[in-house]
Amino acid sequence: MSGVWVFENGVIRLVENPESNQGSRRKVLVHTPTNEVITSYGVLDRMLTSLGWERYYDQPDLLQFHKRSRVDLISLPKDFGKFKSMHMYDIVVKNRNLFEVRDM
Repeated sequence: MSGVWVFENGVIRLVENPESNQGSRRKVLVHTPTNEVITSYGVLDRMLTSLGWERYYDQPDLLQFHKRSRVDLISLPKDFGKFKSMHMYDIVVKNRNLFEVRDM
């Protein structure tokens, strides 16, 4: 059992993992013009395609998008369950003012 013992009003109690509870907030990627949360790769694919991104199909274990007019490449894990905040921030940086990462 891990946590911190807190003494308040004459009562002591165990608060389990106070830091991990604060740091474990789920992050979501949001398309800012529509305020739509990206809930699947299908939704993300549709939005990126409408912004001029094209899919690469060379890597079977990755989803990759590129723009012909730039050298940027977005690489994402094939499994949406492994889509982490670092991937979200990569999309935000390469699509300024169109996406943002929010705490859920």
